[in-house]
Amino acid sequence: MPRPRVGPAGGSVHVTARVAVVGEALVDLLWRTGSREARAVPGGSPANVAVGLHRLERPVTLLTSWGDDPPGALVAEHLAGTGVDVVRLPTGGPARTTVALAYLARDGSAHYDFLTSWAPSALDLPEDTAVVHTGSLAVAVEPGASRVLQLAAAQRASGRLVVADLNVRPAVLPDRTAYRALAERLAGEVRVLKASDEDLAWLYPDLAVGEAAETLRALGPELVVVTRGAEGAFGLTAADRVDVPAPAVAVVDTVGAGDAFQSALLDDLAARGAVPTDPAVLAGVLARCARCAALTCAREGADPPTRALLDGDGTDTAAPDGTRGTETADRG
Repeated sequence: MPRPRVGPAGGSVHVTARVAVVGEALVDLLWRTGSREARAVPGGSPANVAVGLHRLERPVTLLTSWGDDPPGALVAEHLAGTGVDVVRLPTGGPARTTVALAYLARDGSAHYDFLTSWAPSALDLPEDTAVVHTGSLAVAVEPGASRVLQLAAAQRASGRLVVADLNVRPAVLPDRTAYRALAERLAGEVRVLKASDEDLAWLYPDLAVGEAAETLRALGPELVVVTRGAEGAFGLTAADRVDVPAPAVAVVDTVGAGDAFQSALLDDLAARGAVPTDPAVLAGVLARCARCAALTCAREGADPPTRALLDGDGTDTAAPDGTRGTETADRG
């Protein structure tokens, strides 16, 4: 029998509750305002989420792909140093590595353009997977997106807890109607869906954020979580809306904040083995996620906290992998 520990849910859980993260690893070409030189940094939202889970001491497998090209070599080197269990997905032919062109403003926010490639030909999860996470480019870029949506449906039907982060990228799919249809299909295949207020405002420009969240919740998720940057976050269930504030922090940049929030949420879901719907419990879960995002905002790049920093006395410790990624400057 695995040795139980006390997890973020406050109960006895097993260290073997694994999260499988399905999605892109990529290279950001990062420009800061005022600079004429770009910096190549490996990352990608799912890859960042997987690294965040590893730092929270959660068993995690990242299922991703990259090409045999110079950006791919950078991705491979980065992933090898993270400590994350990585499965390089077959693509059925030559693949190239996704490259994001990221422009960082003086306030730490970012704008992205993408040169994408996402075409996994097989998606086989580890047998001990308890929670499946996907989202971002993995559900927006074909032909891989359709396969990931099929995987989500099959995994939910099998009883696994399926979670997604919309992480809307209009640069990849500028057709708002098509992107909305994709988001609504994804909502119907998952038990927990996360989005930022900016995601929802773009998808549903005629609705308030709360109304947009309820539109998606009505399609199937037991819980919709909406991040609102400095205004905190809220969780929406069939019965309740639970709001939590964002911790005060001196923001260095917001890169990776949403991914760090998602890592903490997935860690809790894996520990709990269920979707938290009790308002008091959900408030505690979301507060921990917001703290994880805030700690990331206080550091440069996608540099999520360790479990010791997140759940301890605030003392920073070295990340077990010593790596840092980028991407996903959303309002986590």
